[in-house]
Amino acid sequence: MRQKLLSEGAKELSYEIREIVKKAKLLQKEGLEIFWENIGDPIQKNAQIPGWIKKIVTDLAQDNKTYGYCDSKGEIETREFLSERTNALNGAKISSNDILFFNGLGDAIATLYHYLEPTTRVIGPSPAYSTHSSAEAAHANHQPLTYRLDPDNHWYPDMEDLRNQVKYNPNIVAILLINPDNPTGMVYPKEILDEIVELAQEYDLFLISDEIYNQITYNGANAYALSEVIGNVPGIAMKGISKELPWPGARCGWIECYNRGKDEDFDQLCKVLDDAKMIEVCSTTLPQLAIPKILGDPRYEEYRKNLNDRIGKRSRFISETLQEIPELTFNPTYGAFYNTIVFKKGTLTQNQSLDLPNPKVKELVEHWVKEVSLDTRFVYYLLGATGICVVPISSFCSDLLGFRVTLLEEDEELLKKTFTTLRDSIRLYLDS
Repeated sequence: MRQKLLSEGAKELSYEIREIVKKAKLLQKEGLEIFWENIGDPIQKNAQIPGWIKKIVTDLAQDNKTYGYCDSKGEIETREFLSERTNALNGAKISSNDILFFNGLGDAIATLYHYLEPTTRVIGPSPAYSTHSSAEAAHANHQPLTYRLDPDNHWYPDMEDLRNQVKYNPNIVAILLINPDNPTGMVYPKEILDEIVELAQEYDLFLISDEIYNQITYNGANAYALSEVIGNVPGIAMKGISKELPWPGARCGWIECYNRGKDEDFDQLCKVLDDAKMIEVCSTTLPQLAIPKILGDPRYEEYRKNLNDRIGKRSRFISETLQEIPELTFNPTYGAFYNTIVFKKGTLTQNQSLDLPNPKVKELVEHWVKEVSLDTRFVYYLLGATGICVVPISSFCSDLLGFRVTLLEEDEELLKKTFTTLRDSIRLYLDS
């Protein structure tokens, strides 16, 4: 071409959570049954949406209004409902004008990072969620900037690491939290959130909190919303319905901007995000109209509680099953629906493998494992030998070696089969 087409940051765009699907599909063509533990889609894992939610959506689909544009910032009735919901938490106060809708949080994340000055950096947790880390790296034309989550301390942030990076990197303008965390299932304790807020205030930063899993906690945990702890620090919370209802196919998320008046530059950023959505016209109408009807329904709270209880039960079974393996560093989960399992240092080698009786599968897997990380090697052998599709942790901007699983399988027998097979396969792999 006459000029270079791609920016340097384009090479930072990666999403192994879906990339591995391509390989699994190839094995599926060879007759291998696949067990999808790679992506957090409750519907794919046999989640059943109750009839009363389906009726709300069906009734809305009969209304001509749902087929038209809505306000660029989002349906006003929905934004008023959500602002009242946030204000009831007795933290930062917002109005409907502080809420902006997007076509899913992926849209919100991409838009936010796109409009930041390219020399500025947002530091996020590692292991990192790919949508955030890839978007941040692409905007900065550099590798993602991360702070360490410690697998030997419940996956809590290494606050010394975070503080030093903020102190010695003046390009950092914001700290990202994912609470509850994806991929680890960790829930930030309030004292750590308070410490991060103090750090942001000390260095004149703003905070970003991805709260897509905020209502998905179990085993006695509670996830504090950013609005509850932020004080006078500027911040953006990212929320949505894809995981909570769950309705991932709706592609409906929103951001809430806190303390816009505390900093002129931050207020301008929020205004630019509003303007960007105005140019796009608006986000999808029907899911927005469904939000107050579903979340405001008296049946919703008990429905969500039952879902959380079931996730907690599955998390305990997975914990009991995989904690039997001494070569793993394993932390129980308390939020979201993932668990990150780490192989202890020195456990994995280039010589380990699993039996692959299908010749074509064997040929594909042995080709894939050339020049990959040790945890990716394990993941490919696991996929080829058992059909269990997990994601290597090295693909989450981490120097740890391990894998991420989901806690979503509603079929109890299939869940038990999958994770006992996983446990036995790990043992065979490590002993090979």
